[in-house]
Amino acid sequence: MANKPSIEKKAEKATGGIERGAERFKEATSEAVERTHDTLDRAADKVESGMHRGTDRVADAAERTVDRAGAAVERGHEALDDVMAHAGDWVDKARDYVREKPTQSVVMALAAGWLVGRLMRRRR
Repeated sequence: MANKPSIEKKAEKATGGIERGAERFKEATSEAVERTHDTLDRAADKVESGMHRGTDRVADAAERTVDRAGAAVERGHEALDDVMAHAGDWVDKARDYVREKPTQSVVMALAAGWLVGRLMRRRR
């Protein structure tokens, strides 16, 4: 039976070695998981930062576009106001011309109507 204590000691030694190996494996995997977690966090932070910069750029571009569109609308309103201010004068001038030269006015109206009719037929 002298052999039995020696086997038990070897078994205990092997069990201790397995436990130490398992503990080292646990530590190594925990470290690897932690490094992976840190790497993923840094990557997520970079992506988030890039998304914020991109969103800010798009918002700035949209704001500039709105400002430019607003300025264009304002210029359009000013031009319309100018046209409306002069429209009365143009109508008065046309009315005076028709009164002064009725025959020429009718001939020009007929010619314009004929020309528009020809152009419309070509489009079909």
